[in-house]
Amino acid sequence: MELDPESLEPSQRYKLLVGGVTPRPIAVVTTVSASGVPNVAPYSFFNAAGPSPMTLMFVPVTKGDGGPKDTLANVRPPEEGGTGEFVVNLAVEAYARQMAATSHALPPEESELERVGLATAPSRRVKAPRLAASPMAFECVTTQIVPIDPGRPGSGNVVFGRVVHVFVRDDVVNERFHVDPEKLRTLGRMGGRFYARTRERFELPADLSALEAPPPFPEDVGG
Repeated sequence: MELDPESLEPSQRYKLLVGGVTPRPIAVVTTVSASGVPNVAPYSFFNAAGPSPMTLMFVPVTKGDGGPKDTLANVRPPEEGGTGEFVVNLAVEAYARQMAATSHALPPEESELERVGLATAPSRRVKAPRLAASPMAFECVTTQIVPIDPGRPGSGNVVFGRVVHVFVRDDVVNERFHVDPEKLRTLGRMGGRFYARTRERFELPADLSALEAPPPFPEDVGG
């Protein structure tokens, strides 16, 4: 099957994208509106964008009418009506159901945090709170927003944020700053309603010596 993306319906493009690009890390983004209403929403178009300066990125897509979602409105700089700040919390097993429930769209004056019962803790450097149960939280200041196709329904808006403070639960990281994935138990996003756990892991060197390593899966001798 050979496909021209522009010949497809928006929903078809979306299904191919989220079904094929897997597993995707999930940012549970907390923000505060200019009027002080807290907001939380999960974003699986998300990743690290570099360590120097420490930068994260996530991509809120526009709504069906082409307008911005609450998170996008909140992370915009003050001169554009937002606060210019956000916190990236991790999607973990401990609150998987609440995380998924925050996808439900509520009016801007209502807080998803209260509706789904996620407790928060104060951040150190930004106004938006962090999730109290998240083992890590990255407080960010918006540095750049790149709209992919402004005003088009379902178009992306790449938000870059410089990390100004990091919260890490004491048992999650050692003195060498190695993070224990078993303590995190993060979730990955698949297509549709499916998610993946990260408990099953394997190790390979990140160079040509990986070709000489034993197959990570017994049944995958030729892989």
